[in-house]
Amino acid sequence: MELSVMFFGADDCDSGAGHAAKYDDILEITRVADSLGFTAVWTPERHFQQVGQVFPSPPVLSAALAAVTDRIAVRAGSVVLPLHHPLRVVEDWSVVDNLSRGRTGISVATGWHSTDFVLAPDRYADRRQRALADITLLRRLWAGEAVELPDGTGRPVAVRPQPRPVSPRFPIWLTTSGSPETWTAAGGLRTNVLGATIGQTREELAEKIRRYRAAYQAAPEQLGTTDRGTVTLMAHTYVGTDDAEASRLTSGPLRAYLRSYVAQTAANRAGDGRAAALTAEQTDALVEFARQRYLGWGSLLGSPDTCRRSLLDLRDLGCDEVACFVDFGLDRSDILAGLRRLAELRKDLTA
Repeated sequence: MELSVMFFGADDCDSGAGHAAKYDDILEITRVADSLGFTAVWTPERHFQQVGQVFPSPPVLSAALAAVTDRIAVRAGSVVLPLHHPLRVVEDWSVVDNLSRGRTGISVATGWHSTDFVLAPDRYADRRQRALADITLLRRLWAGEAVELPDGTGRPVAVRPQPRPVSPRFPIWLTTSGSPETWTAAGGLRTNVLGATIGQTREELAEKIRRYRAAYQAAPEQLGTTDRGTVTLMAHTYVGTDDAEASRLTSGPLRAYLRSYVAQTAANRAGDGRAAALTAEQTDALVEFARQRYLGWGSLLGSPDTCRRSLLDLRDLGCDEVACFVDFGLDRSDILAGLRRLAELRKDLTA
C-alpha cells in the first residue's frame, strides 16, 4: 500500500503574514515527506471559504512544491474542472510536469459549493456532465493532439497545448464524496478514484470499490490509461506516541474540522437546508457523533499499533493508497513527528 500526504487547509487566518506562514509549513512538510519516501503530496482547490484560504490554485502551489522536491509525486486533490477550460488545465499542469520531471497527477472534481461558481456561474447546473465529458479531452490534449475550438471570432481553430509535458501519460483520478454512481463512472472512464473514509461504513466502501473494479474491467481501453485503476482513500492522520496522546492532540482540531464542514454545507445555496436549520446544540451533538464514529473506523489517529491495524484493514478492503490529511489544526512540529512515525509504519507494511 502506498502512503501520500494530503493538505486540507484547516486555517482561519485572515492576514497576509498568517498565510505566508502557512505556505512555509506546506513547503517544509512536503520536503520532509519527500525525504521520508511518501508517494505523493496532494493540494486542494478551494475558493472563498474560511477553510483552505491558501489553496485557490493547485498548479501554482504545485509548481513551488515541484521545485523543492526530488522524487515525490505532485498532485491536485482536486481540480474543480467545470471552473476551468480543459486546455488551460493541461497547459498549467504541463508546466508542473516539466518542473517536476514527470511527477504530476490530478483528481477531477465536479464541484459542489454554489459560491465557488461565481467563477463560472453558467457551469453550475451541468457541472457533473461537463467534468465527466472533459476528462477524455484532457487526455487528448495531454497526448499532444490538436483540437478544434472556437476562437475570439467564434470560428473554429486547431490548437495544441504548450509546453509539451515530460510524462506521456496524465494520471487522472475522479473525486467522489460518496455517490456510488461516481465510483461506477470512474471505472467506466478508467480513471483512478479518490474517495474518503469519513462518513461511510466499511461495508459501504467495500461495495463501492467492488463496483469500481467491475466497471473498470468492463470498460474499453482508453487513451493514457492502465490495466488497473488506483483506489486512493483520504483519511485524517496523526500517528502519536500512544492512543492517549493522539486523542489529546487531535480531539479539538477534529471537532473544528467537522464543524467547519457543517458550516460550509449550511452556506451552500444548492443544499437541502437541513444543515442551515441546525441549532448550535444540534451541531455540537452531530459533530461529536461524527467524531466518535470516525475514531471507531476510517481514521489514522492513534498509536503506531492502532494505525497499523487501520492501514492493514484498508489494504484488505481494496485500498491501494491512503492520502493522509495532516494539516487539520496540528502544529508543524506535531505533524512532522507524526509523519516520521507513519514512515516507520510504511516500512513495516512494505517489508
